[in-house]
Amino acid sequence: MKIARNLLLLGLFVISTVTTVISCKGGDDDDDLIGNWIELDDLGGDARSEAVAFSIGNVGYVGTGYNGEDHLKDFWSFNTETNKWIEVASLPENASPRISAVAFSAAGKGYVGTGWNGDERLADFWVYNPESNTWDTLNASAGDAPSARYGAVAFSVNDIGYVGTGYDGSTLLDFYAYNPASNTWSPVANYPTKVREAVAFVLNNKGYVVTGEKNGEHINDFNMYDPETNAWTYMRKVSPVSDEDYDDSYTIIRKKAVAFVVGSKAYVTAGDLNSSNKTDTWEYDASTDEWTARTNFEGTARNNAVAFSTANGRGFVCTGQSSTSYFDDLWEFRPADEYDDED
Repeated sequence: MKIARNLLLLGLFVISTVTTVISCKGGDDDDDLIGNWIELDDLGGDARSEAVAFSIGNVGYVGTGYNGEDHLKDFWSFNTETNKWIEVASLPENASPRISAVAFSAAGKGYVGTGWNGDERLADFWVYNPESNTWDTLNASAGDAPSARYGAVAFSVNDIGYVGTGYDGSTLLDFYAYNPASNTWSPVANYPTKVREAVAFVLNNKGYVVTGEKNGEHINDFNMYDPETNAWTYMRKVSPVSDEDYDDSYTIIRKKAVAFVVGSKAYVTAGDLNSSNKTDTWEYDASTDEWTARTNFEGTARNNAVAFSTANGRGFVCTGQSSTSYFDDLWEFRPADEYDDED
């Protein structure tokens, strides 16, 4: 799926062969939809997939991933006040380059961990300090940390990071909380469903996990975590399974998607469904527990992208993969703007 606004992000996936689909503005399906996608400056580093992203204040950070030849460990920051990328410190020499990791931010710092380095699953975590532009090993003083895995999700609420699900040879449902104030990990309530390659986001100080797969099947489960009660709540399914009409048009199920938050709403886009890449974009309203279709993602259809949201209320999608193509483009979604096929 995280941050000053308790947002996450995360790109956490395994490479698969997919069918390339191109999405262009001006299609009939977009004419009646709301929101506008704006293309901004490309990421300064290599085009890549399976990277991670987090944000601190008004700055988003994107790093790690795979460029078609190498696993990466470089990091780049995007300043939303200047709309420019700057290269920042890479993961340290003793940290493995990786794909399918997780990232979150808490208490003004960024955290990256788990993943796959091409040879083995990883369990280590690294913490980024934007003031000194340095990374350090996260050596928690006590508690149970997530085991080695990839394809997990992460988010943060009130400066506590949460990491769970994923794949370690089997699909997982365990979840853990990291407290920067005490530098400790602790297990929290398991996710109700084993899942990998899902996405996560935060609204109203609650974490949500949706999409993904288990046992080779896409799942329509959608669940909300309340840190105050340490409990997950089943939300409405994200496929058209009810007897009501609110979900008749739902096409939300997928894996390797991205999620971000703008204002009081969350958005899910991109991803893969049955080896076909997706561009449809869905807006979630927590007050009604319903999803609404918004303007399709304008870039090339893709999976294994990343997304991040910033404190000034902006949401972005970057990088990703379509078949053997890797991307470095950056797109911002403006849900309140009028659709414009010229930008």
